[in-house]
Amino acid sequence: MCKAIIEVNNVSVDYIVGDLRNIGLKEYVMKRLTRTYNVEHFMAVNNVSFKLYQGDMLGIIGTNGAGKSTLLKVITKIMAPSDGSVTVNGNIAALLELGSGFDDDLNLKENAYLRGAMLGYTREFMDKKYPEILEFSELQAFEKRPFKQLSSGMKSRIAFSIASLIEPEILILDEVLSVGDGAFREKSEAKMKEIIKNGKITILVSHSISQIRRMCNKVLWLDKGKQIDFGEADAVCDKYERFLKEGNSEE
Repeated sequence: MCKAIIEVNNVSVDYIVGDLRNIGLKEYVMKRLTRTYNVEHFMAVNNVSFKLYQGDMLGIIGTNGAGKSTLLKVITKIMAPSDGSVTVNGNIAALLELGSGFDDDLNLKENAYLRGAMLGYTREFMDKKYPEILEFSELQAFEKRPFKQLSSGMKSRIAFSIASLIEPEILILDEVLSVGDGAFREKSEAKMKEIIKNGKITILVSHSISQIRRMCNKVLWLDKGKQIDFGEADAVCDKYERFLKEGNSEE
C-alpha cells in the first residue's frame, strides 16, 4: 500500500481558558501561592484521526467553533497538539489567514516577495515567478499600490496566486476561495484541480458545501472539536446537510 502523505493520529488540542492565562509572572506566582485561581480547559480539537494519500483533496466542514482552523494550525506545525501526532511528508504552503504575512505599508509587489521569503523561496526564484503570479492575480494595475488600500478580495487573489503558482507539494486553504468575485473563484478552482491532477494534496476549509462537493474527494466533518465523520465527499456532505436541516448535533 502507498505511504500516507499526511497522517493525523488521535490529535487533541486543549486550551487553558482560566485565570492563569495572559497574566504576568508575579501575578501567576501569587495566584499559585494563595490558590486563588481558576483553571478551565477547552477542547478545541478532540481525538481526530485521518490519512491522506497522493492526489487527495480533503474538505473540512463544520459550523463555527468546530475546530477546523485549529486543526490546520496543528497540521502546519504552527501549533503543537496536546495529545496525538501529525506526520507530514512534503512541503506545505498554507493560507490560514488572508492578512497574515503581509505588511500594510508595503506595496503589492513588495508583499509578494515578503510572502515568498516566508515560504522559504529565494529572491531569484521569486524574480522568475513574480510576473506569472501578478498575471494570475489580475492585479497588474495595483502593483505599486500600498497594501492597506487593497480590498480583502484583492489580498485574497495575490495570496492565493503566490501559494498555488509556486507549486507546493501540499496546499492548505482556510476559506480563501470564498473571497473574491465569481470569475476569480472559478479560476482558482480550476487551478486547484490542476494541482490535484499533478498528484499533490490539497486541504480546503469552506462553508460552501457545493464547493466542497465539486472539488474534494474526501471530507472531514468536525463538530465542537469532535470528529463526526471522515470519508467519501458526497456521503459525508449528505449527512452534514441533513444535520444542518435538523438543527441538532450528532453524538
